[in-house]
Amino acid sequence: LPSRRGGFPNMASVGDFNVLSSSIPATKVELSVSCRYGSGSGPLFCVLYTQAIGNKEWREFGRTEVIDNTLNPDFVRKFIMDYFFEERENLRFDFYDVDSKSPNLSKHDFLGQMFCTLGEIVGSQGSRLEKSIVGIPGKKCGTVIVTAEELGCCRDSVLMQFCANKLDKKDFFGKSDPFLVFHRSNEDGSFTICHKTEVVKNTLNPVWQAFKISVRALCNGDYDRTIKVEVYDWDRDGSHDFIGEFTTSYRELSRGQSQFNVYEVINPKKKGKKKKYVNSGTVTLLSFLIETEVSFLDYIKGGYVIGNKLFVFSQSHCNPSQPTSLHYMNPYQLNAYGMALKAVGEIIQDYDSDKMFPALGFGARLPPDGRVSHEFALNGNPQNPYCHGIDGVMEAYYRSLKSVQLYGPTNFAPVINHVARYAASVKDGSQYFVLLIITDGVISDMAQTKESIVNASKLPMSIIIVGVGPAEFDAMEELDGDVVRISSRGKFAERDIVQFVPFRDYIDRSGNHVLSMARLAKDVLAEIPEQFLSYMRVRGIKPSPAPPPYTPPIHVLQTQI
Repeated sequence: LPSRRGGFPNMASVGDFNVLSSSIPATKVELSVSCRYGSGSGPLFCVLYTQAIGNKEWREFGRTEVIDNTLNPDFVRKFIMDYFFEERENLRFDFYDVDSKSPNLSKHDFLGQMFCTLGEIVGSQGSRLEKSIVGIPGKKCGTVIVTAEELGCCRDSVLMQFCANKLDKKDFFGKSDPFLVFHRSNEDGSFTICHKTEVVKNTLNPVWQAFKISVRALCNGDYDRTIKVEVYDWDRDGSHDFIGEFTTSYRELSRGQSQFNVYEVINPKKKGKKKKYVNSGTVTLLSFLIETEVSFLDYIKGGYVIGNKLFVFSQSHCNPSQPTSLHYMNPYQLNAYGMALKAVGEIIQDYDSDKMFPALGFGARLPPDGRVSHEFALNGNPQNPYCHGIDGVMEAYYRSLKSVQLYGPTNFAPVINHVARYAASVKDGSQYFVLLIITDGVISDMAQTKESIVNASKLPMSIIIVGVGPAEFDAMEELDGDVVRISSRGKFAERDIVQFVPFRDYIDRSGNHVLSMARLAKDVLAEIPEQFLSYMRVRGIKPSPAPPPYTPPIHVLQTQI
């Protein structure tokens, strides 16, 4: 997952990979959300949901930031989605008034919602859809505006820092509390907010912290596109005072600190009323540094491997010979555990050169003495638990069901620590470990598991948890850390390394398991590249140069005379 701090997650980003069809996504689009309310509201935020293909359940895609006390919020945080012309992507935007610090939506006041499809947004004039917010009978809830913009492929980011001089004084008992708001222009002449600086308190000569923003977000890769910068004086009640504005472009900013990047801050109303008006201060660019973002494929091309995957099965307590068991050995089709393993494993194995995978089980009595184990080899060979390919893992799994007795409790910590020991020996990034846990949701060592995950977040590894069966997966959601970063004994995880998905979201009503498994694999694996990159960034590990393309040897034919 992308780095998520505080009580609300960052926008979700769906990768390029689409296993549902052989087609490449038509494009990536960035959705910007704004609201227009007719009556007052406290701090609020927006939650975007997408609809599952199989059972049509709504799944949370991401949340915006919280905006304080305004009737017309323009959210900075965007939603980035793959757009497929041939797919109908149903969307739901829910709006909440913040009532507590809890990430639990039931703790906040529901303000209404808006339903649409991604195609409806893209197909609207100017890719700008405006619809009424509904959901509260007898009440006009205002409107929501969603704008879609196709993203360019620019991978550069810029690190910029600004300062200001002699800004207008706005506070009666003090000076001003200034901050900057950056907007990029759209093709229809409107503007979309793309960045806000922090507030610098009680000064007319602020120096803001340097900030990093992608060129895509700043100007969508168009170096001459207008960038509008507004200067405000922060007020506690959300009614920030407008000081003035100026315009620039990426091309102008790229000149760096110079006479060309000192901007007069102009307040149009003041300029129209006062003949002697000059400006409301100046803003100066202090530094401009271009950084090229490296991608997951850069590392793969450079020889880094997603290796040593470990597949782990949590054994539920039902007899696998009974049809009610999640481990039921149906002679005609895979059980839930088998389907989840096949869907995810067949994708992951493509990144492994030798196709040898260790596979463990936990929560069972082992022969011959019936001892309880939370870390046993599915193939029965503790000295060499490796299986050849996913088919080998599947074979070992079904064979183990005939030889072990499923038994609780179910402890996650031992298998997480098992992988962590391997990952701790390879910290140079040359190998990255993926642990796949398939479980029925019953966990007996929550405190120890959280501690293991916090410790593992410093290592080159990710954990995928697939929940099977009808159980409530509250514990798994907590381990996922999407809403609140997982912690143990007051220490937070360095990175978000856990991805959880409930298998029931991917069961196709028509019985087309291939379709369900494809969607499962996509959603489960989409975040592995970002988790891999987050480890590399934190450790400062750069990708190795890609080897030169293969050139076949030239054979010179020599003829003797």
